[in-house]
Amino acid sequence: MKRYDNIVVGSGISGLTLALILGLNGRKVLLIEKASQIGGSLARFRCKGLPFDTGFHFTGAFSKGGLLCDMLKVLGMEEEIKPTFLTKEGAMRFIFKKEDEVYDLPHGLDNLIAKLKEYFPGEENAITKCFDMMERVCDNTVAMDLRNISLAPEPLDEDFVSTDEVLNGLTQNRSLKGLLSAYCMCYGTKPSESSFANHSRVSLGLYQSVARVKDGGDAFIRAFKKKFQNVDIDIKTKTFITKCEDVENDSVGWFILSDGEEVACRDCIFTIHPKEILKILPEEGLSKAFISRVSSYEESIGFFSVYGAVCHDDGEFDSEPTILSLFPHGEVNKLLDPGYADDPVLVIMKSTEEIGGKFYSMINALETAFPVYEEKWADSVTGKRSKDYDEYKKNRIKAITERILKAYPEYSESLEIMGGATTLTFRDYLHSYDGSAYGIKQKVGQYNLLGKLPVRNLHAAGQSSVLPGLVGAMMSSFLIGRSLIGKDEYSSFMKRRLDS
Repeated sequence: MKRYDNIVVGSGISGLTLALILGLNGRKVLLIEKASQIGGSLARFRCKGLPFDTGFHFTGAFSKGGLLCDMLKVLGMEEEIKPTFLTKEGAMRFIFKKEDEVYDLPHGLDNLIAKLKEYFPGEENAITKCFDMMERVCDNTVAMDLRNISLAPEPLDEDFVSTDEVLNGLTQNRSLKGLLSAYCMCYGTKPSESSFANHSRVSLGLYQSVARVKDGGDAFIRAFKKKFQNVDIDIKTKTFITKCEDVENDSVGWFILSDGEEVACRDCIFTIHPKEILKILPEEGLSKAFISRVSSYEESIGFFSVYGAVCHDDGEFDSEPTILSLFPHGEVNKLLDPGYADDPVLVIMKSTEEIGGKFYSMINALETAFPVYEEKWADSVTGKRSKDYDEYKKNRIKAITERILKAYPEYSESLEIMGGATTLTFRDYLHSYDGSAYGIKQKVGQYNLLGKLPVRNLHAAGQSSVLPGLVGAMMSSFLIGRSLIGKDEYSSFMKRRLDS
């Protein structure tokens, strides 16, 4: 039987980050991944030789001194992840169709605040107060300071009030509230359900700067693979835990893997969906209250994605990345409700790739969706679905393509649509629980799975633990890393890496 200090289950950005943190601190680690390759939704896929993003499209917190920059420095890969900031005018555009309003959000927080005050005269105090509150939340969130990060921080008052409540107390302008809550799309929970604290933690970094990364998520995967060569990390793909064995004194003695191998460790950390964790945990260690709590978690939004490209043979094109967000109206709560039946939100991301000496405008279009929309086909698998599913997918690709061409009529003769993906596609391709984009909804007053589970040497991390998205998932790994490594050793490690 192979023995490890730690086993990390799941190789998305959280699992990769945690495995490397542990490895850099001298731990012998086994990283387990159910898919055939590591990276989860970071990994790009290729169609006709062109690379498309799967789940990682852009990020915030990349400005100098930002949380993501600090985390990359600790991991030793700050030079290998190269951001391209969206800085040109119109690069971040929001359109509210019903109100017939267009808003361009500029790069830089001060510029953004000034622009919002220009758009909404008479609302200056509300705008100032909102961003003051956001900055205060982030400044007082211990988990966003890698030197002082803690698994048991004191909650803030803003953790117990919804985004809606705060915005309704600041303004009655529906469009302003729509803009200030629009980044709910980046964590998939309604403003009426999400805490203002979590909204601030996700949104402020995006308001400061939005960046795409050269080579997308593949750049992160390459960097992690390179760093893994210098530490004691074993990787097993196409593998998952089937059973916990020798459970005594609230601890698991060893695990049986899907390939029949038996492995043991001091601590095992799951970075997968909480409901997938629940399937693995030994029943004898679980209370009815714990099972009920995890079972009650709701799925966040998902997306129906369409992928296309435009070849620029003449060499004349706009090479800077852009993000165009088309909102049917500014009432974000309605747009994030599974029962909403009108036009969904469509986010069109445009970037440039050079392949074989040719330049391409890459189009990733994401239309909001929910797993419940495709529930009738939930028992099917990719490649073996019914004709009515194929027809549903074909019609939705066509409708989204029409929306893309309405936004970019100059591509009417040149855009080639490569394909599309439903929430079921994401579920099967990524081996995720339900195909939603951000794991569970993280609601006001909800206790997520983070840290020790009912079985003492089992732990939970991942984007469903702290915050959704790349930064939130990585943050959970730094939190768990501190717990496993120990406060003093972790503090020394952080000081050494951040001060180098």
